[in-house]
Amino acid sequence: MCQSALDIRLFFAHTCATMALTRRQRELYDFIADFVRDHGYSPSFEEIREGMGLSSLATVHKHVSNLEKKGLLKRGYNRSRSIDLLPPKGKVRQSLAAPFQLPLVGRIAAGRPIESVENPETISLSDFTRSKDVFVLEVRGDSMQDEHIVEGDYILVEKTRVAVNGELVVALVDGTESTLKRIYKEGDRVRLQPSNAAMQPIVVPAAAVDIQGRVIGVLRKY
Repeated sequence: MCQSALDIRLFFAHTCATMALTRRQRELYDFIADFVRDHGYSPSFEEIREGMGLSSLATVHKHVSNLEKKGLLKRGYNRSRSIDLLPPKGKVRQSLAAPFQLPLVGRIAAGRPIESVENPETISLSDFTRSKDVFVLEVRGDSMQDEHIVEGDYILVEKTRVAVNGELVVALVDGTESTLKRIYKEGDRVRLQPSNAAMQPIVVPAAAVDIQGRVIGVLRKY
């Protein structure tokens, strides 16, 4: 899943201080929560070590102790299965909720323009931006290959209706087709320039182009 490949930073409050939950600590918290949900009781330290592939019980003790200090669990020292998860509060609860997500609203042409269709999927991108005015598109085609933007890449697009010459934009052409190109305003016409020497630019009247946003980043899965 794409979300798990991203290094998501989590922050939360404990006794009026802000403390960071590392990704490994979050994974441990999730492992314990899933184990309790599936079995009806908490895992042993050995089950945690095996289930998470940790090197030693000492490493398990360290992570469990850190989560206990941060108010996310408590241990009963007179029981064999001694870990009890505590309900998170305030910023803790917000941090352990679903990761910050951006809408994946469709597919974008990097060759010939194609229609951009609304899509209910989401991508978690909280390490890249927390702006609510950013969305994600998946690239189709090879017209931007000379800038190393290829089919299957994801672009981060900041919503805007204006752009300066040379910016990489998502443009809606004739109200129906969207495309990814560098924009150049030339009098009463607009040139949408590909980055592929084998392809010709799209030149249309300025009134036919509606800028949807400018590209601020590119993501690629391997």
